[in-house]
Order: sequence, then structure tokens, then C-alpha cells
Amino acid sequence: MAPGGAPLPGGYNGATMPLGPAKAATGMKEHVAMTVDAASERANQAQSRPSLDELRRTSAEARKLIVQAIHHAGAGHLGGPMSAADLLVALYFDRMRIDPARPDWPGRDRFILSKGHSSIALYTVLAMRGYFPTEELMTFDAAHSRLQGHPDMHALPGLEMSTGSLGQGLSPGAGMALGAKVRGDAFHTWVMLGDGEIQEGQIWEAAFMAARYGLDNLTAILDYNGLPQFGWPQRGGFTREIPIDDPGGKFRAFGWNVLECDGHDHASIREALDAAQAFTGQPTCVVAHTVKGKGVSYMEGDFNWHAKVPSDEQLASALSELDDQIAAIGEEAAA
Repeated sequence: MAPGGAPLPGGYNGATMPLGPAKAATGMKEHVAMTVDAASERANQAQSRPSLDELRRTSAEARKLIVQAIHHAGAGHLGGPMSAADLLVALYFDRMRIDPARPDWPGRDRFILSKGHSSIALYTVLAMRGYFPTEELMTFDAAHSRLQGHPDMHALPGLEMSTGSLGQGLSPGAGMALGAKVRGDAFHTWVMLGDGEIQEGQIWEAAFMAARYGLDNLTAILDYNGLPQFGWPQRGGFTREIPIDDPGGKFRAFGWNVLECDGHDHASIREALDAAQAFTGQPTCVVAHTVKGKGVSYMEGDFNWHAKVPSDEQLASALSELDDQIAAIGEEAAA
């Protein structure tokens, strides 16, 4: 039952264990405090959202750190993190209610990177947002580092779920959203999916369940760069076809609200994420059209950069190109 005795959408009427008077009072105080925190955070966010140029600059700086971390580690995925960078920056710097100083704040929004192999992009944005020093990014994928090749929620503050086995991130996201409904909590849950991993059946089981319970506090963001590492197998190799056609139509068929955006245009991303959070009655899928390797011309649209390490010369070229992008943003702002 939802707070107040009303059944949740989809007929959920799960019973809860009774609490004693003291525990019930404590729980109510915590819930009220969390609700007040959430309302205050929303008000502050509305007054202090970054400009679109600030978001663009942050994205370019994030891409520089991503490329440097992969080069330093000598291993790791690169193309997918580059395509996801703008979306992650938009979430952590513009949309989500979070407090890096309190990574376990109960009222925080939740984020799950289901495409866990793109972990360096998430680590980079977490570091830039203040969860840990950016210098630690140079320990990526090293033995005993908190920044492993796939996210480990027990190792690093700010991670909500350990991921990497593709197709498994939407299920815990739906569970978190359902739990928030049951408890009457105000947080929103965001899950980033890869377009290759949504070939996995578990994604669609979770999609069915989320729509069945009307989890409008859940948003899936599809990084739709159209370029998985392999593609569809056939005799003689793999095709390079789009991994899944019309993903928006498929999510609609499962009962989801669907929005589309340019995943590299911060105005478009902001509009889509705001609309997703405001929508009621159904979970939302944002199909973000992106480019694998975005930001570095020689990486863009090349599947070989799915998990390729740049040479010293390639690193220098990438950093120079990204510096030029940052300088151009400053020139546009001054014009």
C-alpha cells in the first residue's frame, strides 16, 4: 500500500511489518525530513542551474579526463564513455538532486550505469562533481583501485549499483523506484542503458514490470550511438547494422512514455530530462541519439574505438581538439 492506504498502480498491495510506536515515530520524522530536504533541493536547483555553455565546457573537460585516464591505464573502454559524457554531465550537474558531501543522503536521486563498461565516464563526472579527487582518475583499472573497469558499489561512494553484466541495470532501478513509491519517498531513479545491451531479455522483463506498477519516478536513458562492439553475427563475421531498430516504439509497446533528444545538445538533453521527471503515470525512456567516440574526430563513428587505447600521438591530438572546443565555447560566449 502507498502512504495513506491507497494501493499502488498495477495492484501492488504488499504488506509491511508493523512498527512499534517509537520506531514508527522515528521513521515518520526521517521521512518528513527527507521530504523537506528534497523540496528545498528542488527550489535551490531551479535558482542555480548552470548555463548551457557551462555544461558544454564541463563535457569537453570530462572528455579530456576520460581520454587521459584510458591512456594512462593502457586499457579500458573509450567510445561508449565519450558518447555518454554529455548525458552524464547533464544529470550530475543540471538535473539530479544529489549532495557529494553526503553520498548516502536518503533523499538523493539514484543513478545506475547499466552499461557498466563505460565506467570511466561515470567516475570522471563523479570526480568533477566532488565525490572524490580528480587525481584519483589516474588509478583507473589499477590493482586495488576504487575505480575498477566496472563499477563496484562497495568500493566507491556515489555508486548505487555494481554493474557490468549487460542487461541487468534496469531491474534494480525499477526496484528502487518501486521502493520509493511504497515508502512515499520523493527521489527519482535514472538508469543509463546501452543500445547493444537492450538486446538482453532481462531489460524487457524490467520494462514490463515498471510499466505494470506505473513507476513514473523511473527514467531510462538510452545511449543510442548505433555502434556496438560486434553487431549481429552471420557467416563470415558480424554485420554493422543498428543493434536494435526503433527502440522508442518497443518501449511504447511495453507501456512507457518515450522522449527523444540529441544526446550531444545540452538544450535538447535538458528539455528531455525535465519532461521525463515531470511526466506522471508511466515510466519514461529517453532515446538519446549519440555518436560513439564523440568529441574526437578520429574516434567518432569508428567501432574500433569501443575499447582501444590511444597512442601518445593520438592522445596529444585528442587533447588539442578538445582544447579547441573549449576555447570556441569561450569565444561564442564573448561574442
